[in-house]
Amino acid sequence: MAAPDNGTEPHESLWLRLLTMVIIGLMLSIAQTILYALAVVQFVMMLTRKGRPNVEIAWFGKRLGDWLAKATRYQTAADEEKPWPWTPFD
Repeated sequence: MAAPDNGTEPHESLWLRLLTMVIIGLMLSIAQTILYALAVVQFVMMLTRKGRPNVEIAWFGKRLGDWLAKATRYQTAADEEKPWPWTPFD
């Protein structure tokens, strides 16, 4: 018997979403560690370069911030679009 169409996904997809959320949660933890490390490296570089930031670190930081925002929106169900690696890294 098919589940009634009341605008919600089937119960099984909630378990898949939970699995996805756990994986994204682990990825968020790793991303936060990378963010802290890059912030320290960037600060040290700025100290040694008269205040000029490393543009590659700054670029990566922007991309990482975009990913963190997308992952957070998915985790809180504010958006159904999954972050990378399920979708392109934009």
